[in-house]
Amino acid sequence: MRMILYLATALCVMGLAFWAYHVNYATQGRQTDLRNLKNEIASLQEGLGVLRAEWAYLNRPDRLRELVNLNFGQLGLLPFAPEQFGSAAQVAYPAPPEPEAPLTGSLKAPPKRPSVIPVAHVEDVE
Repeated sequence: MRMILYLATALCVMGLAFWAYHVNYATQGRQTDLRNLKNEIASLQEGLGVLRAEWAYLNRPDRLRELVNLNFGQLGLLPFAPEQFGSAAQVAYPAPPEPEAPLTGSLKAPPKRPSVIPVAHVEDVE
């Protein structure tokens, strides 16, 4: 009986050692993946910093002013003037719809027209 108990304990220890071995290597693999991912993120952030610096360089006001002056004949770009802006009171809003008269008696309401006009399909036209 002792021999079976020793054998079962030895098999259990070997099984646990095998499991720990696999978990250890799986963990090391995940750590390597994480390290590679962090390196990729750092590389992309560095590239993003370079792109932001290039964007700031290309959007300098003096450079843009030169481009506008060089291409004025083609584009006709002018600086903003205060006269170009208006107030909200100057906006022409559509008139509100008139309320429908209530129906009296046994008259039925006329059918509502669709608000969207159907468009003929290409197959229907031919």
